[in-house]
Amino acid sequence: MLFDVSVYTATAITLIVIMDPPGQVPVFLSLVGRRSAEYRRRAAWQAPLVSLFVISLFAIGGRAILGYLHIGIPALQGAGGLLLLLVALQLLTGMGANPSGQADDEVNVALVPLGTPLLAGPGAIAAVIVAVSEAHGEGSAYWAIAAAIVTAHVVVCLALLYSTALIRILKIGGITLLAKIAGLLLAAIAVNLIATSVTGFVAAA
Repeated sequence: MLFDVSVYTATAITLIVIMDPPGQVPVFLSLVGRRSAEYRRRAAWQAPLVSLFVISLFAIGGRAILGYLHIGIPALQGAGGLLLLLVALQLLTGMGANPSGQADDEVNVALVPLGTPLLAGPGAIAAVIVAVSEAHGEGSAYWAIAAAIVTAHVVVCLALLYSTALIRILKIGGITLLAKIAGLLLAAIAVNLIATSVTGFVAAA
């Protein structure tokens, strides 16, 4: 069989659940809501594209990369948690906001934190590494995993693109409120990642 449907379905659902397209919408809007419409549209496809590149890279050589650098999944979780915590603090305190609405060429939020570690985070990276490991060299499984990765990112891209329509409804006040809520949620996700990282290190000790 040239295409393993069961592997495709399982991998696609796993990635979509981990990447959580609806859950990314508040964070996306809080980060790009004050930017121009052109910037928002560009960020909506750039973030999934960055994530697609990172996850594909780890799908192809994830175990080799982590093994060469002597990095485990708990270390990735801890690093991702710390990075998300910094972003959460910026959203909660208003630091790093751009009230003028002009895109800052020096900081592209589509790369960090949207592309990684929000989309291409430790969970998604671990999921593709495990999926590839379980393929056992079967070509049909590899094609299914590749298709699942693309499908998950298409779903995320569509969710982000259509979420920009909410800007007209939320206005500046709504975006500010959304930024505070997103910051709180991101802080909770960051703490959970750090706690999981510590648990992983303790279990491996």
